[in-house]
This record gives sequence, C-alpha cells and structure tokens, in this order.
Amino acid sequence: MTDAASGRARGPLVVLDADSTLIREESIELLAEAAGSLALVAAVTERAMRGELDFAASLRERVATLAGLEVSVFETARARLTPTDGVQELIDGVHAAGGLVGVVSGGFHELLDPLVARLGLDFCRANRLEVGDGRLTGRVDGSIVDAHAKATALDEWASAGGIRSDQTVAVGDGANDLEMLARARLGVAFCAKPLVRERADVAIDTPDLSVVLALLGLRG
Repeated sequence: MTDAASGRARGPLVVLDADSTLIREESIELLAEAAGSLALVAAVTERAMRGELDFAASLRERVATLAGLEVSVFETARARLTPTDGVQELIDGVHAAGGLVGVVSGGFHELLDPLVARLGLDFCRANRLEVGDGRLTGRVDGSIVDAHAKATALDEWASAGGIRSDQTVAVGDGANDLEMLARARLGVAFCAKPLVRERADVAIDTPDLSVVLALLGLRG
C-alpha cells in the first residue's frame, strides 16, 4: 500500500461519505426508528442534505430525539447497515493501486467502526454520541463532523499518506459533502441531491461504487 522506501502511498486517496454513499441507509434514521422519532428525523435529514438547514444545528436537533435509548440500540442498528454495491471492489482496487480509502461521516463511530474494520478502510472520522448510565443523553460527544471537518479530514489523510492533492478524490451525495468535493482534485456526486450534482466535477447515477474505479483509470 505504501512505498517501502518513502512510506508514501503510491496511489490515490479516495474519501467517501458514509450515509447513502458507503452505506445505503441514513444511520441516524435507524436510531430514530427505535426512538419513535423517524418521521421528524427523516424530514430534517432530507432538508439538511439539500442544503436548506445548517448541518450542525440539524444534527443536534435530530440527536436530541434519541435521548433515553439504551446503548443496545447500536448493535441492532449496526446489523441493519448495508454496504453499497461495489464498495469492496472499490476499496480493493484502490489498495491494489497502492492507494488509501477513508470514510468521513456526519453519522456515528458507534455504528460505523465495525463495518470500517470489516471492509478494510484506512481512515474513519465520524461523530460520537454521548452516553450516561447506559443510555443516550440526546447530545453529541465532542465537536461535530460538519462540511468543514470533512474537507479537513481529506487534507489530513492525504498528508498522512504522503499523497499529493492532485491524487485526491471525494465521493458524496449531500450538501454536507460539498466542501470536501471542492477540496479534492476530483469531486464525485454519487446518486446525489441536485445541488451536489450541479457543483461536483462528475456525477454517478448508478448505485455502484465500483464505477469510481473507471474514473481513476483503474478499470476499463
């Protein structure tokens, strides 16, 4: 994966959004279903992804509806996560080319971490949910992964892997991904909201992440 002499990755850095990109679901909606707040949370999520609401404020509003859920909800929700078609092929193809793959998410480490390990991703950054006495408090623990944090993650991971900025690719579907897509050399709108399609360098409408390999010249 890296050049033995320099410790630098030879191939590209691909950074993926998680909800509706790496996975098919919106992870907070799986938690909201258990809390009985799915309709509210889904409506707020949709508006945030269209760029109509401030992401950080909207996330706090949605997380507040989860207060009181037992932490066992994480295991139940993780079991329902579905990797998007082609994601393992994409990861394996980038690794074979000597590159790195990360996921940066407005979702939650508590749901994503086991999947990240299983898929063999190199980096993961997401939000964490505050827990007290075995239950969710309805608050985010720490700073929120918003649009700026996503772009920052791309820069930091490229630096960590010794990857040039012209070898970076970002893939996402919502307004929270726009800054990351603009920062990358190639910004890919994946089955995305209209605003994201308009601003991305290229749009993929087929729900298959392996298509990204062709954009990288790694598949004919």
